[in-house]
Amino acid sequence: MAHKTLRTMPAGWNLRWPERDHPTGDGKRPPGPTGARRMDRQELLDQVRRIRWYHRIDLGDGIITPGVLNNFKTLSRLNLPEDLADKTVLDVGAWDGFYSFEAERRGAERVLATDSYSWSGPGWGSKAGFELARRALGSHVEDRDVDVLDLSPEEMGVFDVVLFIGVLYHMRDPLRALERIRSLTGDCLILETHVALLRKRRPAAAFYPADELNRDRSNWWGPNPLAVLGMLEAVGFREAQIVWGPHSLPYRATSAAWTKVRERRPFLRSLDNSRVVIHARV
Repeated sequence: MAHKTLRTMPAGWNLRWPERDHPTGDGKRPPGPTGARRMDRQELLDQVRRIRWYHRIDLGDGIITPGVLNNFKTLSRLNLPEDLADKTVLDVGAWDGFYSFEAERRGAERVLATDSYSWSGPGWGSKAGFELARRALGSHVEDRDVDVLDLSPEEMGVFDVVLFIGVLYHMRDPLRALERIRSLTGDCLILETHVALLRKRRPAAAFYPADELNRDRSNWWGPNPLAVLGMLEAVGFREAQIVWGPHSLPYRATSAAWTKVRERRPFLRSLDNSRVVIHARV
Protein backbone atom coordinates (compact mmCIF):
# COMPACT_ATOMS: atom_id res chain seq x y z
CA MET A 1 0.00 0.00 0.00
CA ALA A 2 1.39 3.40 -0.93
CA HIS A 3 2.35 5.57 1.99
CA LYS A 4 1.24 9.16 2.42
CA THR A 5 3.61 12.00 1.76
CA LEU A 6 3.76 15.13 3.84
CA ARG A 7 3.76 18.42 1.99
CA THR A 8 6.95 20.28 2.77
CA MET A 9 7.50 23.99 3.07
CA PRO A 10 8.99 26.01 0.22
CA ALA A 11 12.76 25.95 -0.16
CA GLY A 12 14.40 28.52 2.05
CA TRP A 13 11.45 28.64 4.47
CA ASN A 14 12.41 29.14 8.07
CA LEU A 15 10.71 30.13 11.27
CA ARG A 16 11.09 33.89 11.68
CA TRP A 17 8.98 36.56 13.28
CA PRO A 18 9.22 40.33 12.89
CA GLU A 19 12.16 41.87 14.68
CA ARG A 20 11.34 43.70 17.89
CA ASP A 21 13.28 45.43 20.58
CA HIS A 22 14.41 43.08 23.34
CA PRO A 23 12.00 43.22 26.33
CA THR A 24 14.60 44.90 28.51
CA GLY A 25 15.54 47.41 25.81
CA ASP A 26 19.27 46.83 26.29
CA GLY A 27 19.76 43.27 25.09
CA LYS A 28 20.25 41.92 28.60
CA ARG A 29 18.42 39.08 30.28
CA PRO A 30 15.18 40.15 32.05
CA PRO A 31 15.59 40.58 35.82
CA GLY A 32 14.99 37.57 38.01
CA PRO A 33 12.30 37.02 40.60
CA THR A 34 11.88 39.84 43.10
CA GLY A 35 13.83 39.21 46.28
CA ALA A 36 16.01 36.44 44.84
CA ARG A 37 19.46 36.45 46.42
CA ARG A 38 22.32 36.34 43.96
CA MET A 39 24.91 33.69 44.85
CA ASP A 40 28.54 34.69 44.94
CA ARG A 41 30.83 32.98 42.45
CA GLN A 42 32.43 30.49 44.84
CA GLU A 43 29.10 29.45 46.28
CA LEU A 44 27.77 28.85 42.77
CA LEU A 45 30.87 26.87 41.77
CA ASP A 46 30.52 24.67 44.84
CA GLN A 47 26.90 23.90 44.02
CA VAL A 48 27.63 23.26 40.35
CA ARG A 49 30.27 20.66 41.31
CA ARG A 50 27.76 18.69 43.38
CA ILE A 51 25.49 18.04 40.39
CA ARG A 52 25.82 15.59 37.51
CA TRP A 53 24.99 17.74 34.48
CA TYR A 54 23.62 16.82 31.08
CA HIS A 55 23.54 20.33 29.59
CA ARG A 56 26.32 22.88 29.32
CA ILE A 57 24.78 26.12 30.56
CA ASP A 58 26.52 29.49 30.79
CA LEU A 59 25.67 30.74 34.28
CA GLY A 60 27.74 33.91 33.97
CA ASP A 61 30.96 34.90 35.77
CA GLY A 62 32.85 32.46 33.55
CA ILE A 63 30.95 29.45 34.89
CA ILE A 64 29.69 26.88 32.37
CA THR A 65 28.15 23.69 33.73
CA PRO A 66 30.15 20.54 32.78
CA GLY A 67 27.39 18.79 30.81
CA VAL A 68 28.04 15.67 28.77
CA LEU A 69 26.04 17.04 25.82
CA ASN A 70 27.41 19.68 23.46
CA ASN A 71 24.06 21.49 23.36
CA PHE A 72 25.65 24.64 21.94
CA LYS A 73 26.29 22.65 18.73
CA THR A 74 22.71 21.34 18.75
CA LEU A 75 21.37 24.87 19.25
CA SER A 76 23.18 26.06 16.13
CA ARG A 77 21.26 23.45 14.11
CA LEU A 78 17.76 24.19 15.41
CA ASN A 79 17.11 27.39 13.45
CA LEU A 80 15.50 28.79 16.59
CA PRO A 81 14.36 32.39 15.96
CA GLU A 82 16.58 35.06 17.46
CA ASP A 83 13.47 37.00 18.47
CA LEU A 84 10.77 35.16 20.43
CA ALA A 85 9.12 38.29 21.83
CA ASP A 86 5.40 37.82 22.57
CA LYS A 87 5.71 34.06 21.96
CA THR A 88 4.98 31.23 24.37
CA VAL A 89 7.36 28.26 24.38
CA LEU A 90 6.99 24.73 25.72
CA ASP A 91 10.19 22.70 26.23
CA VAL A 92 9.33 18.99 26.48
CA GLY A 93 12.04 16.87 28.07
CA ALA A 94 13.83 19.93 29.40
CA TRP A 95 16.27 18.16 31.78
CA ASP A 96 18.74 20.85 32.95
CA GLY A 97 16.80 23.48 30.99
CA PHE A 98 19.32 24.82 28.48
CA TYR A 99 16.77 25.30 25.69
CA SER A 100 14.16 26.71 28.09
CA PHE A 101 16.55 29.37 29.34
CA GLU A 102 17.69 30.11 25.78
CA ALA A 103 14.08 30.71 24.69
CA GLU A 104 13.64 33.07 27.63
CA ARG A 105 16.89 34.85 26.73
CA ARG A 106 15.49 35.42 23.25
CA GLY A 107 12.52 37.25 24.72
CA ALA A 108 9.76 34.61 24.98
CA GLU A 109 6.79 35.90 26.93
CA ARG A 110 6.26 32.58 28.73
CA VAL A 111 8.39 29.44 28.86
CA LEU A 112 7.26 26.17 30.44
CA ALA A 113 9.83 23.42 30.99
CA THR A 114 8.50 19.88 31.45
CA ASP A 115 10.18 16.60 32.24
CA SER A 116 9.58 13.47 34.23
CA TYR A 117 12.06 10.77 33.30
CA SER A 118 15.10 12.93 34.04
CA TRP A 119 13.63 14.83 36.99
CA SER A 120 11.89 12.15 39.02
CA GLY A 121 12.05 8.98 36.94
CA PRO A 122 14.57 6.14 36.57
CA GLY A 123 17.08 8.17 34.54
CA TRP A 124 20.46 9.17 35.91
CA GLY A 125 19.57 12.87 35.85
CA SER A 126 17.76 14.97 38.42
CA LYS A 127 15.99 18.31 38.67
CA ALA A 128 18.82 19.80 40.73
CA GLY A 129 20.61 21.23 37.68
CA PHE A 130 17.48 22.93 36.36
CA GLU A 131 16.66 24.46 39.73
CA LEU A 132 20.19 25.71 40.33
CA ALA A 133 20.50 27.18 36.82
CA ARG A 134 17.14 28.91 37.14
CA ARG A 135 18.19 30.46 40.43
CA ALA A 136 21.64 31.47 39.16
CA LEU A 137 20.19 33.05 36.01
CA GLY A 138 17.36 34.80 37.83
CA SER A 139 15.02 33.07 35.40
CA HIS A 140 11.21 33.13 35.28
CA VAL A 141 10.95 29.81 33.39
CA GLU A 142 8.06 27.76 34.77
CA ASP A 143 8.34 24.04 35.40
CA ARG A 144 6.07 21.03 35.57
CA ASP A 145 7.00 17.43 36.35
CA VAL A 146 4.84 15.53 33.85
CA ASP A 147 5.29 12.60 31.49
CA VAL A 148 5.07 13.27 27.75
CA LEU A 149 1.98 11.09 27.45
CA ASP A 150 0.24 13.07 30.20
CA LEU A 151 0.69 16.46 28.53
CA SER A 152 -2.67 18.19 28.20
CA PRO A 153 -3.70 21.49 26.57
CA GLU A 154 -6.56 21.71 29.06
CA GLU A 155 -4.10 21.82 31.96
CA MET A 156 -1.11 23.58 30.39
CA GLY A 157 -2.48 25.55 27.47
CA VAL A 158 -1.37 25.76 23.84
CA PHE A 159 2.04 27.20 22.94
CA ASP A 160 3.28 29.11 19.91
CA VAL A 161 6.48 27.08 19.79
CA VAL A 162 7.07 23.57 21.15
CA LEU A 163 10.61 22.21 21.52
CA PHE A 164 10.99 18.42 21.38
CA ILE A 165 14.75 18.04 21.44
CA GLY A 166 16.35 14.59 21.72
CA VAL A 167 13.24 12.89 23.08
CA LEU A 168 11.31 11.10 20.32
CA TYR A 169 13.55 8.01 20.16
CA HIS A 170 13.17 7.53 23.92
CA MET A 171 9.40 7.09 23.56
CA ARG A 172 8.05 3.52 23.70
CA ASP A 173 5.05 4.82 21.72
CA PRO A 174 6.38 7.64 19.51
CA LEU A 175 3.18 8.15 17.52
CA ARG A 176 1.11 8.62 20.66
CA ALA A 177 3.77 10.99 22.03
CA LEU A 178 3.55 13.10 18.88
CA GLU A 179 -0.24 13.19 19.24
CA ARG A 180 0.24 14.77 22.67
CA ILE A 181 2.80 17.20 21.27
CA ARG A 182 0.46 18.21 18.44
CA SER A 183 -2.34 18.96 20.92
CA LEU A 184 -0.19 21.64 22.59
CA THR A 185 1.30 23.18 19.44
CA GLY A 186 -0.30 26.45 18.37
CA ASP A 187 2.07 27.30 15.54
CA CYS A 188 5.37 25.45 15.18
CA LEU A 189 7.07 22.33 16.50
CA ILE A 190 10.87 22.21 16.49
CA LEU A 191 11.88 18.56 16.68
CA GLU A 192 15.43 17.19 16.89
CA THR A 193 15.94 13.45 16.92
CA HIS A 194 18.10 10.43 16.21
CA VAL A 195 17.31 8.76 12.89
CA ALA A 196 18.35 5.40 11.41
CA LEU A 197 17.83 3.21 8.32
CA LEU A 198 18.83 6.11 6.10
CA ARG A 199 19.19 3.91 3.02
CA LYS A 200 15.55 2.81 3.17
CA ARG A 201 13.44 4.61 0.57
CA ARG A 202 10.17 4.26 2.44
CA PRO A 203 9.11 5.05 6.04
CA ALA A 204 10.77 2.58 8.40
CA ALA A 205 12.09 2.42 11.95
CA ALA A 206 14.70 0.38 13.78
CA PHE A 207 13.60 -1.11 17.10
CA TYR A 208 16.09 -1.29 19.97
CA PRO A 209 14.88 -3.92 22.47
CA ALA A 210 18.01 -3.61 24.62
CA ASP A 211 20.90 -1.13 24.61
CA GLU A 212 21.83 -1.28 20.93
CA LEU A 213 21.79 2.51 20.61
CA ASN A 214 24.55 4.17 22.65
CA ARG A 215 24.35 1.41 25.26
CA ASP A 216 21.28 3.13 26.67
CA ARG A 217 18.19 1.06 27.41
CA SER A 218 16.00 4.17 27.37
CA ASN A 219 16.43 4.39 23.56
CA TRP A 220 13.62 2.48 21.85
CA TRP A 221 13.32 3.58 18.23
CA GLY A 222 15.37 4.81 15.29
CA PRO A 223 12.90 6.06 12.67
CA ASN A 224 14.21 7.19 9.32
CA PRO A 225 13.43 10.76 8.20
CA LEU A 226 10.52 9.60 6.02
CA ALA A 227 8.98 7.86 9.03
CA VAL A 228 9.28 10.98 11.18
CA LEU A 229 7.63 13.10 8.47
CA GLY A 230 4.92 10.48 8.07
CA MET A 231 4.18 10.42 11.80
CA LEU A 232 3.96 14.21 11.88
CA GLU A 233 1.40 14.10 9.10
CA ALA A 234 -0.52 11.30 10.78
CA VAL A 235 -1.00 13.29 14.00
CA GLY A 236 -2.22 16.41 12.21
CA PHE A 237 0.71 18.68 11.35
CA ARG A 238 -0.02 20.49 8.09
CA GLU A 239 3.48 20.94 6.69
CA ALA A 240 7.03 20.13 7.69
CA GLN A 241 10.58 20.60 6.55
CA ILE A 242 13.91 19.06 7.48
CA VAL A 243 16.01 22.13 8.28
CA TRP A 244 19.19 20.29 9.26
CA GLY A 245 20.66 16.84 8.62
CA PRO A 246 21.19 14.03 8.13
CA HIS A 247 24.99 14.10 8.19
CA SER A 248 26.76 13.52 4.88
CA LEU A 249 27.80 9.99 3.91
CA PRO A 250 31.57 10.71 4.35
CA TYR A 251 30.90 12.06 7.85
CA ARG A 252 28.81 9.01 8.76
CA ALA A 253 31.40 6.64 7.32
CA THR A 254 34.17 8.20 9.41
CA SER A 255 31.99 8.10 12.51
CA ALA A 256 30.95 4.49 11.85
CA ALA A 257 34.57 3.39 11.40
CA TRP A 258 35.55 5.03 14.67
CA THR A 259 32.57 3.46 16.46
CA LYS A 260 33.50 0.02 15.12
CA VAL A 261 37.05 0.31 16.46
CA ARG A 262 36.14 1.93 19.77
CA GLU A 263 32.93 0.10 20.64
CA ARG A 264 33.04 -2.97 18.36
CA ARG A 265 29.70 -2.13 16.76
CA PRO A 266 28.67 -3.16 13.23
CA PHE A 267 29.91 -0.65 10.66
CA LEU A 268 26.84 -0.73 8.40
CA ARG A 269 24.42 -0.25 11.28
CA SER A 270 26.29 2.84 12.48
CA LEU A 271 26.56 4.11 8.91
CA ASP A 272 22.77 4.32 8.74
CA ASN A 273 22.51 6.50 11.87
CA SER A 274 22.39 10.30 12.08
CA ARG A 275 20.27 13.14 13.43
CA VAL A 276 17.82 15.61 11.93
CA VAL A 277 16.00 18.81 12.86
CA ILE A 278 12.46 19.26 11.58
CA HIS A 279 10.14 22.26 11.77
CA ALA A 280 6.45 21.32 11.53
CA ARG A 281 3.49 23.70 11.46
CA VAL A 282 -0.16 23.18 12.29
